[in-house]
Amino acid sequence: MSPASFLAPHRPSLKICGVTLATDAERLAELGVDALGANFWPKSKRYLAPELAGFLRDLAGRILRVGVFVNAGPDLPRQLFDDGLIDVIQLHGDETPADASPFAEAGIPFLKALGVRGREDIAAARDFHASGILLDAHAPGIYGGTGQTIDWSLARTFVEQHPDLPLILAGGITADNAAAAIEAVRPAALDIASGAESSPGVKDFDKVAALLAACRA
Repeated sequence: MSPASFLAPHRPSLKICGVTLATDAERLAELGVDALGANFWPKSKRYLAPELAGFLRDLAGRILRVGVFVNAGPDLPRQLFDDGLIDVIQLHGDETPADASPFAEAGIPFLKALGVRGREDIAAARDFHASGILLDAHAPGIYGGTGQTIDWSLARTFVEQHPDLPLILAGGITADNAAAAIEAVRPAALDIASGAESSPGVKDFDKVAALLAACRA
């Protein structure tokens, strides 16, 4: 799975975020999940320390590996990318377009996550020159994984106004509402953490299977 394939509009891809266990990562790849997210923000309850992330290297070419960073600066993301541990960088903090520019200038695929309260939070999305924009619930100091939904009508408007900028929908998506989210928004991908877990960082594969079915329907 390449970044371009993950973000292609023909059907919604599925990204399971907050992976902390090698066994979970392996099973996600076996099931055909499109992408996994590994959270390298130390304050996250789904934190994966870089020194424990070696198992990601073995998954190269089998599942898209997204490294999630919060206000980290360019050095750690670039190091993990250059070391072959991740394929895509996800900036999930308060980064500005200037903070994102080193990745854009280097041609490294990256996503920018935006916490959504209203239209003003997505007005500058194009300024990041990201490979895709991820819309999540506004969660100051927590930065995702809250299980809170966003206003899907805002996300649908974004898709309609920016048909060339892939949108990844996050925030409170579960097996129960994934199909409705896809129908309402038409995103390039769904991004799910808490909605695919039995506990933070531990995946529930009954939930994963149901989410996959929703994306494939």
